[in-house]
Formats: sequence, C-alpha cells, structure tokens
Amino acid sequence: MSTAANLRGTTQTDEVRWAMQVRGISSVEPGRLVKMLTTAILACGGWVLSRGARDSGVVYLLFEFERQVCVDVYAVLISVGVELSPVGHLRLTELCHCTSHVEKDRGREIVSIDLEIQTVCEVRASNARAF
Repeated sequence: MSTAANLRGTTQTDEVRWAMQVRGISSVEPGRLVKMLTTAILACGGWVLSRGARDSGVVYLLFEFERQVCVDVYAVLISVGVELSPVGHLRLTELCHCTSHVEKDRGREIVSIDLEIQTVCEVRASNARAF
C-alpha cells in the first residue's frame, strides 16, 4: 500500500476513524451559507475538500479537521445558522464527548464530515409547487 503524503501531511495509510454524514436545514441563502461555512471551518483549522450549492437549494460540504477541535467545529456549524438533524446532533455530541475522554495524542486523529444542508427558502418553494 502506498504511503504518499497528501496536502494535510498525513499519509494515505492513515485511518479516518470518525467519518460521518450530517444533515441539516438553514434559512440562509445557499451561496452565502457556503462562504460562511467555508470561512468558519478554515478558521477552526479544518480542510474543506469540496463544497457547493445545487440548483435545488441543497448546500454540500465535505471537510476534515483534527478531532481536538470538534467542539469548535460543532459550535461554528450552529453559529452560522445550520439547524442540524437530531441524528446530526447526536453524532457530533458523541464525537465531542468521546474526544474529551481520550488521550491527548488521539486528538490529532482526523474527522471527516459529509455535510448536506437543505435551505428553507427552497423547501418552501418546493412545498408551494406541490399544491
């Protein structure tokens, strides 16, 4: 197996122990939400691997960060106006809780999140078309 280094300085053989899909909704305009989330994740020391907004109003981000900043990442998701699903809250709460009880060297483990957010303005428009 190759051990070539990637942009983060980790190797391809490094294991992502925390990979999760998180869903949510937001009333923020999709283009603005992408910019705010990208800025917030980068400010926490994370890496945005892909991002964008679809015509349907869905915003998507794939990003990674060191486990030791999970509380900061969780906080910025909420602060930019994302209402996470109950499962999303549960997954992030579990990550933060577990991280607070691990050895310090495990705080450098990489967490990967596939985030998908439906903007509320598009949900309303879709519901109006259904009637």
